[in-house]
Amino acid sequence: MNSQTIKKPTIICVDDEKIILDALNRQLQRHFGDQYEYEFCESAEEALSLIEELTQDDYKVIMVISDQIMPGISGDEFLINVQQKYPDTIKILLTGQASLDSAIQAINKANLYRYIKKPWNESDFLLTVAKGLQEYNLLECTIKQAEVFEKFFPKKFLECLSRKDILDVQLSDHAQLEMSIMFTDIRHFTTISESMGPEESYSFINNYLSYVEPVIQQNNGFVEKYLGDAVIALFHHADDALKSAVDLQLALTKFNEDNKEKPYAPISVGIGMHSGMLMLGIVGVESHMQGIVISDAVNAASRLQDLAGKYELSVVVSDEFINRCTVLPEAGVHQRFLGEALLKGKRHKTKLSEVILQGSSSDADLKVATIADFEEGVRYFQAQQFAQACVKFKSVSEVNPQDKVTQMYLKLSAEYMLKGVPENWDCTAFVV
Repeated sequence: MNSQTIKKPTIICVDDEKIILDALNRQLQRHFGDQYEYEFCESAEEALSLIEELTQDDYKVIMVISDQIMPGISGDEFLINVQQKYPDTIKILLTGQASLDSAIQAINKANLYRYIKKPWNESDFLLTVAKGLQEYNLLECTIKQAEVFEKFFPKKFLECLSRKDILDVQLSDHAQLEMSIMFTDIRHFTTISESMGPEESYSFINNYLSYVEPVIQQNNGFVEKYLGDAVIALFHHADDALKSAVDLQLALTKFNEDNKEKPYAPISVGIGMHSGMLMLGIVGVESHMQGIVISDAVNAASRLQDLAGKYELSVVVSDEFINRCTVLPEAGVHQRFLGEALLKGKRHKTKLSEVILQGSSSDADLKVATIADFEEGVRYFQAQQFAQACVKFKSVSEVNPQDKVTQMYLKLSAEYMLKGVPENWDCTAFVV
């Protein structure tokens, strides 16, 4: 293969008779000129090796023209092999002595574009090749368009709707699924962005998201929506969502390390996670459609994230979420029961926990060290044994005075001990 700066698309011809290869060379060169690279092989084995070599060197093998009767691997078997490894390549079979059965097998199993009988008419042959190349270009254009669409419409969203392609989507397509939702948000982003111009703000957000989105994808989730600095991600399995939340904390540590020379202070994020039934679907009009998720579960995840932000918690999860997890993802990951909350719009209380990655920060390590006393304090609080609750929360506060949830419980326990509980109090400490 001649080395060239611009790598042209390649057409490979395979025949065990050199006279046939010479004829193909003349006709292709005469008609198509130097638009393509032309390669000629005298066996299927040689051609398979060449295709692999070219592919590794980033050449596109867009068409293979093969004889049927050859020593070793026959033409139909060769093209079936090509189809399995390189399904987009256009395949043409030259049939001299070949039986119709061989051509039919190639059509069925190799996605054969055409078969041409020997001896061929040059005009018909070149017209067939030209149409095959045109079909390849059309397919490549369609693939590129699909790749562009996927940047705006997640492929996994389509899969939830049982659609293979964005072109198949129709208004009112929908599906109801049980999924886990992760809602993340950068703490104090408004304050951070006030010191930035528009260009710097967008650069900051996109840089941050370049650390976040790969973690979600690697854990089998997908981003349903970006809301400025906030991200809504969906997962089919709670275990994947939990692993993603843990990995995001590690990714955030790397982000802060990589950007330590930047003028903004190290950032922190709050994460809320909940599980429940979702309705995913397509809304809009024929001229403008979009995919949306309708679910109270998304609102719940958002409120848990708000709680995480208010009390500077890394990851807040609901009981509905944690009950769907089979195991904690790895050593060093701890669960701290926070108590119960009444979420806006909900009639029943929701049990909440914080997921803590030991070693991710000094604050995390202090929380892990005081889990037993903290949870015992929560149980005393719920049982309205406020004096005992104060003792436990004061013990936690002495070790970790920055823990805002502990300070909140300590304040409420002391207040309720002195003044009594509010009328119709339901033992909750949070309303979000």
